[in-house]
Amino acid sequence: MRTITVGGAQLGPIARDESRAAVVMRLIVMLREARARDCDLVVFPELALTTFFPRWFMTLPAEIDAFFESEMPGRDTKPLFDEARRLGLAFCLGYAELAEEGATTKHYNTSILVDAAGRLVGKYRKIHLPGHVEHEPARPFQHLEKRYFDVGNLGFGVWRLLGGLVGMCICNDRRWPETYRVMGLQGVEMVLLGYNTPVHHPPAPEHDLLANFHNRLAMQAGAYQNATWVVGVAKCGREEGVDQIGQSQIIAPSGETVAMAATLGDELIVARCDLDLCRSYKTTVFDFARHRRPEHYRLIVDRTGPLPPA
Repeated sequence: MRTITVGGAQLGPIARDESRAAVVMRLIVMLREARARDCDLVVFPELALTTFFPRWFMTLPAEIDAFFESEMPGRDTKPLFDEARRLGLAFCLGYAELAEEGATTKHYNTSILVDAAGRLVGKYRKIHLPGHVEHEPARPFQHLEKRYFDVGNLGFGVWRLLGGLVGMCICNDRRWPETYRVMGLQGVEMVLLGYNTPVHHPPAPEHDLLANFHNRLAMQAGAYQNATWVVGVAKCGREEGVDQIGQSQIIAPSGETVAMAATLGDELIVARCDLDLCRSYKTTVFDFARHRRPEHYRLIVDRTGPLPPA
């Protein structure tokens, strides 16, 4: 049996003026709880070091860049790495990354995977950026990810960690089937994802009552259809006047949720995940080599053709 005891470290609201040091201390408290509960791996949310700053329209580069990390670990985050290494815990952390690429400065919504020795194992940069670019004053709050972040350029990778194959994605990525499928085709056994999802969706408020359902639906479908564990972890609660969904959860390859947060605050959920459960689905219903036939997909579309006129 290959098992990973994983802790989903849900976070409650982070205030705009809350210092990095204060936030990192909250993360360290959760690391210590995870160690006490025999975890091997701790998963933190998207943008775990700051408030969800894309809800504000900003124009000054220095004001925007203050939410980003130019190195990892840096001065403020080194205590997190040191404590995780001392406790012997691997972790996944979401944050805003400032990256120098040639002569260009890029801004990414990023997650990293760090092993129990404090070594960087993998990095993912968010691809499916939601929201809008320009200020929309009619909205009760903004969602300017397209303004503040560049589209991720690292693809959907899978890395070896704790005896298994682990991948990452971030928030809106979870809604797109290809996110899981690209990792599924690489044999992924556990997908780690953090999210900051507002309850209210101004472009389509009729979706608001379905926010929790859609969250579960996307992650459970991704888990089942790709025979993988999924660990979805929220930053949630009323943050700077905006309500964000919680329901952090750990989902088995069967699509069943085996652990779920009960609050909208800092809360650690834990599950002992048997990676070998993936095989039951990877070698039967979702044996891609035997059953998946992408070479015929286009033929089906071509034969269907446009609908005849009414």
